[in-house]
Amino acid sequence: MIKQALLSVSDKTGVLEFARELNAMGVKLLSTGGTAKLLADNGLPVTEVADYTGFPEMLDGRVKTLHPKVHGGILARRDFPEHQAALEKHGIPTIDMVVVNLYPFQATVAKAECSLEDAIENIDIGGPTMLRSSAKNHKDVVVICDPSDYTTVLAEMKAGNNVVSYDTKFMLAKKVFAHTAQYDGAITNYLTSLGEDKAHTTRSVYPQTLNMHFEKVQEMRYGENPHQSASFYRDLAPVAGALANYVQLQGKELSYNNIADADAAWECVKSFDTGACVIVKHANPCGVAIGATSLEAYSKALQTDPTSAFGGIIAFNTVCDGAAAEAVAKQFVEVLIAPSFTAEAKQIFAAKQNVRLLEIPLGVGVNQYDVKRVGGGLLVQAPDAKNVLPADVRVVSKLQPSPQQMADMMFAWRVAKYVKSNAIVFCGNGMTLGVGAGQMSRIDSARIASIKAQNAGLTLQGSAVASDAFFPFRDGLDVVVDAGATCVIHPGGSMRDQEVIDAADERGVVMLYTGVRHFRH
Repeated sequence: MIKQALLSVSDKTGVLEFARELNAMGVKLLSTGGTAKLLADNGLPVTEVADYTGFPEMLDGRVKTLHPKVHGGILARRDFPEHQAALEKHGIPTIDMVVVNLYPFQATVAKAECSLEDAIENIDIGGPTMLRSSAKNHKDVVVICDPSDYTTVLAEMKAGNNVVSYDTKFMLAKKVFAHTAQYDGAITNYLTSLGEDKAHTTRSVYPQTLNMHFEKVQEMRYGENPHQSASFYRDLAPVAGALANYVQLQGKELSYNNIADADAAWECVKSFDTGACVIVKHANPCGVAIGATSLEAYSKALQTDPTSAFGGIIAFNTVCDGAAAEAVAKQFVEVLIAPSFTAEAKQIFAAKQNVRLLEIPLGVGVNQYDVKRVGGGLLVQAPDAKNVLPADVRVVSKLQPSPQQMADMMFAWRVAKYVKSNAIVFCGNGMTLGVGAGQMSRIDSARIASIKAQNAGLTLQGSAVASDAFFPFRDGLDVVVDAGATCVIHPGGSMRDQEVIDAADERGVVMLYTGVRHFRH
C-alpha cells in the first residue's frame, strides 16, 4: 500500500493534479525545490526533503536527496525482517512511490550557445539515483518517470485501496531503466563529441562513443526472408514526418519488407513541394508523378510501370480522396500512405481489409544519422538531405534549357535520388517514363530504363534524363539520346567531363551539372 510518495520533477506537466489525487487518498507528500514550492503554493500539505532528513540542501542543490533516510526508505525490502528492523532502528519510514524526471540535459546541449559548464550543471545526479533505487526495488516501490503514466497509476490506486499491481510496477521499472540509459547515453554522446582543446569549444557531429536508443514497435512474423526473425524499432527522439510516426488505420500487420519499401516511398514523395504520388517495388520507385489532384498524380505514376506496381507500396503527399481511392482500389496494393484520408476513401478501402492504410503527418525533420550495419560494426553518416534547386545547377552545354526542360530535369533529379545506384531515370511532363535501377553498369541501367518505357507504351522522345552520378564515358549519354532524350542532368566530376560535354553538343542536347552525387546503396 502506498502511504508516502516523493515527488521531484523537472517536467511539471500534470504533477499538481497528480499530487492532489494522492493527497485525497491520504498519501503523505515529500518533495524538493520547485516541485515542493508548486505544491505548497497550491495549498497541498508537503514536507521538504531537507526537513524530512534533518539535513539541509547544500552545494547549490547538488546534494539534497542523497541521504540514507531517502534511499533507505526506498531500497528496503518489505519482505526482509532484517531490512525492516534496520529502518525501525534508524527511524526511517518507507517511501512507497517515487515520481522523478530529470534535468533537461538533451535540450540544453542541443542549443548552439551551450557551454561545457552549462552542460555539466544539467547532469542530474540525485534524480537518476532515486529512479534506479526505486526501479531496483520495484516490487515494493512505484516509480514514475513519465507524466503520461499518472492516469494509469491513479486508476489502479483508486480501484485497489492505494495498491498498484506488480505488472504495472514492473512495467514502470523497465521504463525507468530505459530512461536512465538514454539519459546517460546522451551525456556520453555529448562529452565524447567535444574537441581536445583546453576549453572544449569544438564539437564533432560524430562522438567517440555513440549511443543510440530505440523502442520496439512490433515483432514481425519474419524478416526480409521467412527464415529470418525481425522486429521494428522506433527512435526514442521522434523525427518530424518520419515513417515511424505512422498510424495504421486498417489492414494486416506490417511486414519487414512493407516497412522498408514504405520508407522508400514516403521519403521520396514528401520531398516534392507539389502534389505527388510515388509507387515503390523492392525499395525502388517504379512510378513517380506530380498532379493537380491525387488521382491525376496516381494515374500518371501508374503509367510508368503498371506491371511492377502490382503488389507495390503507394504514397501520396496530399490527402487521398475518394477519386484516388477508387482508382487505387482497382489494383493489388500492399500499403497505401498519405498524410490523411477522406471519409469516402476510408469507406472504399473498408471493403479491402488486407490493404494497409497508413497516415503519416508531413514534416521537415530528418534522422540525425544514417546507419548501415556491417560485420562487427556500423557505418554512420549524415542523411542525404540535399535537394538541388534550379539556382544550384550549371548549364555546361551550348544549348540552354527551355523552362519545360528545366522543370523536367529537376523532377527527374528529385526521383533519381531515391533510385538504387546505378540510377538512370527518364521523365517528362511531371512523370517518370522509364526507370533503370541497381545495375553494375550505368549503360545497362540506361538500357533497362528505355526497355521499361517501351514495355509501358511510353515514348521517350523529348524526355529528360537524370543520372545519380556522372557519366564516366560518352557511351552512356549516347544510349539515352538514342532513346529520345533531349536534356540530361547529372553531377559532373569525371576525368572525361569534357568528352561527355562535347558529345552533348555534338548530339544537340542540353546538359546540366548539379555538383551533387546521389549514390544509394
